[in-house]
Amino acid sequence: MEPGTSDATAGAPYVEPSKAKKKSSKEKKQATMAPSEQTSTMKRLFGFEKEDISSWHRLVCLLNRPTDPASLGIFRFLFGMLMALDITQERGLSHLDYKYLDGAPVCRFPLFNFLKPLPMDWMFFVYFVMFLGAVGIMLGCFYRLACLMFISTYWYVFFLDKTTWNNHSYLYGLIGFQLTLMDANRYWSLDGLRNPRKRNAHVPLWNYTLLRTQIFIVYFIAGVKKLDADWVEGYSMKYLAHHWLFDPFKFILPVELVSLMVVHGGGLILDLTAGYLLFFDATRPVAFFFVSYFHCMNSQLFSIGMFSYTMLATSALFCYPDWPRRFFGRFPEFLQPILPFISPAPIPSSSCVYPNPPSGSGEQQEAHTTPKPTTPSFKHKLRAIFAILYIMEQFFLPYSHFITQGYNNWTNGLYGYSWDMMVHARSHQHVKITYRDGVTGEVGYLNPGVFTQSRRWKDHGDMLKQYATCLGENLPRFNISNPEIYFDIWVSINDRFQQRIFDPRVDIVKADWSPFRPNSWLMPLLVDLSPWRTKFEEIEGSLDNQTEVVFIADFPGLYLENFVSEDLGNTSVQVLEGLVQVEIVDENKNYSLQPGEKMQIPAGAYHKVYTVSEGPSCYMYIYVNTTEAELQKNFTKLSELQEKVRNGTETEPLPPELQPLITGLDDQDSDNTVIDPVVRLFLKRQRRMQEVKKRREASMIERFQRFASKKYYSIRRGFLMTAIALRNLAVGLPPIEQLTREVAYANMKEPETETESNQDERLKDELGHGEL
Repeated sequence: MEPGTSDATAGAPYVEPSKAKKKSSKEKKQATMAPSEQTSTMKRLFGFEKEDISSWHRLVCLLNRPTDPASLGIFRFLFGMLMALDITQERGLSHLDYKYLDGAPVCRFPLFNFLKPLPMDWMFFVYFVMFLGAVGIMLGCFYRLACLMFISTYWYVFFLDKTTWNNHSYLYGLIGFQLTLMDANRYWSLDGLRNPRKRNAHVPLWNYTLLRTQIFIVYFIAGVKKLDADWVEGYSMKYLAHHWLFDPFKFILPVELVSLMVVHGGGLILDLTAGYLLFFDATRPVAFFFVSYFHCMNSQLFSIGMFSYTMLATSALFCYPDWPRRFFGRFPEFLQPILPFISPAPIPSSSCVYPNPPSGSGEQQEAHTTPKPTTPSFKHKLRAIFAILYIMEQFFLPYSHFITQGYNNWTNGLYGYSWDMMVHARSHQHVKITYRDGVTGEVGYLNPGVFTQSRRWKDHGDMLKQYATCLGENLPRFNISNPEIYFDIWVSINDRFQQRIFDPRVDIVKADWSPFRPNSWLMPLLVDLSPWRTKFEEIEGSLDNQTEVVFIADFPGLYLENFVSEDLGNTSVQVLEGLVQVEIVDENKNYSLQPGEKMQIPAGAYHKVYTVSEGPSCYMYIYVNTTEAELQKNFTKLSELQEKVRNGTETEPLPPELQPLITGLDDQDSDNTVIDPVVRLFLKRQRRMQEVKKRREASMIERFQRFASKKYYSIRRGFLMTAIALRNLAVGLPPIEQLTREVAYANMKEPETETESNQDERLKDELGHGEL
């Protein structure tokens, strides 16, 4: 890394190519002088002088200063490549037909209710255009058109489904929009081969300023959001400390401190400082190490697609703009034709403002090598205004929640642009949807998630309103007239009490909702009860491994209706604070409980817990899954018996139903009724555990082969289904038998896919609240 930071922020000022090689004795003397004697401290630190921002004219000149296009061109290539991969994965091309369910009565959650998905074949065409745009960006081919193809289809798909929104998907759209307005095809692009005026031409400084500031905002605002008390106290992502990635820290710290100091403390410090550390030369190598380590860990911890790799690609933007020339200049000479340019002298561009060259006789002799001085034109001023307004808008949006109050729930804002990544973890204990026929008064219940594939509507009032409206439109098909829809949703955020998030007494179909007014049927988060979380840890620590506990808080005048499964044969409710009344529905009896009192709840029956105190009530369910406990006991006995048979200490012959303990369970006889069902379940679980152990102990080559195979079949399906859709649009649908064969061929998977998908689903259940 070269000394100084002028190029890190402002880009290298223009230097005459001839003078870069031929220096006078005076220049040589200046080169040996200490940096402080050559340039001011501000110039060395920030890349510009105070005078450069002392007037509007100077600021326009600064933002349009000619800068090396190399680093921007490399980032353009990497971003386009990563987006092309992302389209087949997180954007959903490989499972588009499952995502949109063409023709099925599906409830959707667009940003604007008038937005609808196109017919299935046309949706494949939209994704195909998006993919071509991403490839065009990567190659720098018809660059501006490629950017428009990408961002128009990307934002359409983005606005079409709020349930998939997250911070990094929003960031992709922002970067795509920025690249559309930039000259990122001036280096290592096909456009440069076609047009010599674009090849290796300067780009204005604001191109770098915009991208660097955007990434700085992502890090810094994420750090500011992590100053939330729940993050600082270690409640947001406490489960992460149990991941194997943190095992090295567990050699010196207990799990609790790993969670508090490494996961939460380390994440906070990195986000707050990463932007600054990347900015300055002296700290950039340190920043590269920690930022790279952080994103590599995230790629293993969460299912976040290309985000980690995209952020790694953005780190290089903070280096000197000419770093690719120096980097690729180290490669062997025979590779140079296919590598990016290593020429040290970009050519002039009309996008930049060139200053007057310093006066001097030598310079006048070589004036023909110097770009003609230019004055800022209207387009230069317009681009400077855009850059400033865009940066201001990006700093403002994460704190604009006082405008979009209808999207404020327990967390503020229309999720996705606030950069509050990983700060809020939610778990759902109980969801009940009740409908009432507006004509007959008949009351019934719906399965949570009916008519939709998403589970995210449970936490957001705007989505709940859309879901209720959709249910109101679909239920009349099932002879339910003028339906009223009521939601009873219990949520715990960051390990608090489970409590209602929305008022269960409000008919959401008729409820008022506006994006600019507070949601009147949102229940307040009981933050006054947050200190109880310390007590929760003590209570959970005092229980044995077979006993579970759920902490509940409820509002005065409301009640929780619950059903205790017969598997939970040892369930009790104990009051922690407030007064409750427990009604056993079948017995038609009521029992009043005060703080510290508890009672047994009968299994296989409904009961209701009423809050009768003036303030909220707090209580907990303590239960043991007796069926699971008995099953584990039987598994232990079978494991001991299996071990005795294998080491020869068991002398008694095994009965037929236990013979599979020796011979194993074949696929042909897995449903044989002669085999004891507990033995069958034991052997299946044992097989799964062996598969998991084999996967964990696999070599790096095996892991890579499994990863590559999975990605291959996923991408393969996406492209084959796209080809089928494009063919259908071009020449029409083929006979149904042919279409069935084509889709079956596209659905072909490798043998292990089924097992892997099941494990992935279990992982998603555990980490489903990862980023909200």
